[in-house]
Amino acid sequence: MKQDSFARRHQGRVGWSQQPCVTPSVSGGGHRVSSGRMFLWTGSKGAQGSGGERRTIYQKVREYDVLDKRKTVTALKAGEDRAILLGLSMILFSVMMYFVLGITMVRSYSDSVWTEESSCTVLNSTIMAEINCTYSCGSECRKSSKYPCLQVFVSLNTSGKVVRLSHNEEAQDTNPKCFYVPKCRKDYNAMHTVIMNISERLKTQQQVLCYTDPGEQQDSALLTRIYGRVAVFHSLFWPTCTLIGGTIIIAMVKLTQYLSIMCEQVGRIKR
Repeated sequence: MKQDSFARRHQGRVGWSQQPCVTPSVSGGGHRVSSGRMFLWTGSKGAQGSGGERRTIYQKVREYDVLDKRKTVTALKAGEDRAILLGLSMILFSVMMYFVLGITMVRSYSDSVWTEESSCTVLNSTIMAEINCTYSCGSECRKSSKYPCLQVFVSLNTSGKVVRLSHNEEAQDTNPKCFYVPKCRKDYNAMHTVIMNISERLKTQQQVLCYTDPGEQQDSALLTRIYGRVAVFHSLFWPTCTLIGGTIIIAMVKLTQYLSIMCEQVGRIKR
């Protein structure tokens, strides 16, 4: 009996001594495991947060870059469109000027038969008669007047032929007998004064430059031409410059677009 009671006490002590040893170890192990899990979970959360922030910053930078590129492309496209429009306007303006000059100056220059320059000697310049003319005195008013007819004869130094001299093609077409046809006015004295001044300048035996018909179909010569070579050249010079300038502008824009496309293709190949 004593032995049984002693054994029970001994087992109880042993059990009591083992229980505290086992329980702290289990509880301590559990605590360590849970703390390790918490540490790992906290660290993974921090890594995920930093990665998300980096991605957000990268996306913002990327969006700004894309917006800047779009703005730049839009600005360049607008500038190119304006440049092309300017070039086309210049070309259209030059074509219109060619059309207007072609039916006025160039046509008159090409239809004129007095193309050969020659030296002439003035033989005489006299007022032969008075020619009737009409002038406008209102919207539906026409009155008559007169102007003195000045006849000038010259001798061609190259051939010695005597021909009648006219001021230009317009005077030749209006009245071939008179050297100069003034604008009809009410004041006859004013027109007479103009004609007398011209007669005094065309003195006898004076050498003047005149234009003759090389085909000798006309028995007259001209002192000046309405549209000479110099006038035609200056009238066609500026439209030609405008046409060339517009063509160069369009060509430069197209060349710039081609080079930009080539640069983009090269950049994609390198990537």
